[in-house]
Amino acid sequence: MLSARSVLILVDLQQWIVEKPLEPISGPAVVEASVRLREAFDAESLPVVIVRYVRADGSDGGVAAQANRIVDLLEPGRGERVVTRSAVDAFSGTRLVSDLRDLGARSLVVAGIATEHGVAATTGTALQLGYEVHVVSDATAGTTAEEHASALRRLADAGAKVVTVGELLDR
Repeated sequence: MLSARSVLILVDLQQWIVEKPLEPISGPAVVEASVRLREAFDAESLPVVIVRYVRADGSDGGVAAQANRIVDLLEPGRGERVVTRSAVDAFSGTRLVSDLRDLGARSLVVAGIATEHGVAATTGTALQLGYEVHVVSDATAGTTAEEHASALRRLADAGAKVVTVGELLDR
């Protein structure tokens, strides 16, 4: 499923978000699956975009705040692009469109937290922009198992391909 035009987008894998109660898997399990995805993309020299959320008014301390740091296992620094957003959708008010254009992206692989919020909004816009999108079901989690499953169903109905890490990487 990965091609030379694939880009991995990791959504909101920040300390405070990963530590929240999540379902059907925990934040650390999402991180573990996301590390596996990033390693696969690195092995193929494919690009990775890390999306993080900060409040527009700076009341959360902004990008420098400890709680807003990307978790250590996924800390940027290996050539990943970092997009900082203040809206639910990673495309809204950011440079994500131009980054993806610069990278020659045609296919996006989306993982992160929360399935029904940032992952769904970003995937929805990516589909509207004409990207082929794979949402990795076992590298995402929601506030409840029901919200997670519902969001995945809506995304599949909209045209996203919902896959597992194994399905994505073992082909």
